[in-house]
Amino acid sequence: MNEFLTLEGIPHETFKFHVGNRCALEWMFDQYQVNTHKSCGISCGSNRLDGPENIVRLLDQIIVVSLETVKVVSGLPTLNKTQTKL
Repeated sequence: MNEFLTLEGIPHETFKFHVGNRCALEWMFDQYQVNTHKSCGISCGSNRLDGPENIVRLLDQIIVVSLETVKVVSGLPTLNKTQTKL
């Protein structure tokens, strides 16, 4: 994502929480990159030298939500075919 911030120790279970076809962390990495508009050269994004704490706070929130969701979903009972009929 950048050259000034390195994160380690993200629990493997974090990557089990998917929204659509990607895990939440992958989505965040794609969405929160610095983008530079070609015609005017203006850069924008949360992943900048002046605000690394913003991206770390967002990552922490996504990791917590992902881990808690995986925990809740894994604790749900499995449904058999007769239970799924409406």
